[in-house]
Amino acid sequence: MSLFWRIFLLNAVVVLAATIALLLGPVTVSTPALLTEALVLATGLGVMLALNALLFRVGLAPLQRLIRAMTTVDLLRPGPRPVANGRGEIADLIRAFNGMLDRLEAERGRSAARALSAQEAERHRVAQELHDEVGQTLTAVLLELKRVADHAPPPVCDELRQVQETTRSSLDEIRRIARRLRPGVLTELGLISALKALTAEIAEPTGLSVRKSFGQDLPELGEEAELVIYRVAQESLTNTARHAGARHVDLTLRRSGPGVELRIRDDGRGVGGAAEGAGIQGMRERALLVDAKLSVGAGPAGGTEIRLVIPISAERS
Repeated sequence: MSLFWRIFLLNAVVVLAATIALLLGPVTVSTPALLTEALVLATGLGVMLALNALLFRVGLAPLQRLIRAMTTVDLLRPGPRPVANGRGEIADLIRAFNGMLDRLEAERGRSAARALSAQEAERHRVAQELHDEVGQTLTAVLLELKRVADHAPPPVCDELRQVQETTRSSLDEIRRIARRLRPGVLTELGLISALKALTAEIAEPTGLSVRKSFGQDLPELGEEAELVIYRVAQESLTNTARHAGARHVDLTLRRSGPGVELRIRDDGRGVGGAAEGAGIQGMRERALLVDAKLSVGAGPAGGTEIRLVIPISAERS
């Protein structure tokens, strides 16, 4: 029965009972009203109000839970749906809200997949242009500088050697940027080798000490899952090197129950109460692509801990 009819019928029953009591019972109202008559009317009114309050409290309780769910839902952190309890329109409203959440999360997942796919394609194109165009140009400049330096007088030759070193450093930096944009080692040598190369690349210029641990029983992952793990590790290590003020980082990749877990823990200053930036939001969007769960918080000994858990079903798909 709908909420309207329940409220209507309850009020109708109370009013009908009061009417019958006035018509057939010994209760009557005189002018002026006697104290006993006022007590009877006040009692009847109180009973009616109490029954109405009870009905509204019980009937609208699912709506209060639905309001809390609507104000706290986060599409980047899918949680349990509100239970469609209650009757009539309330249960229908909760089911409609849950269906809307399912559609929104599915659409967000598809949109994020398209956006990240386009982002990876653009990274591939930029890395290719840096390697083929800028890299070859700088290589030609190095060769020309070497040829000129070989025939230049000693004072000019020393200056040309310095220019050569600057150009060579720029070429190395461009190649490093190209490797970060497009991790060719990931497709050529696999995830473990790519993570080792990533940690070495970040630790060398920053002085960050990275301890690595890889499980021996890791299942074979799909390309999308491997790319998500690599990008989350890349973003986490980059944030640690730039902002955390950490000296040591532990990177662990292992099987964890029904899934695979990537855990990155540092000894830096921690996240504190700072709002999540674009980097963490990007990691959450990537995690949704493979049905993974990402958590960012304080480590057991301070610092920051980032955990990415990918279920087996997502790996196989």
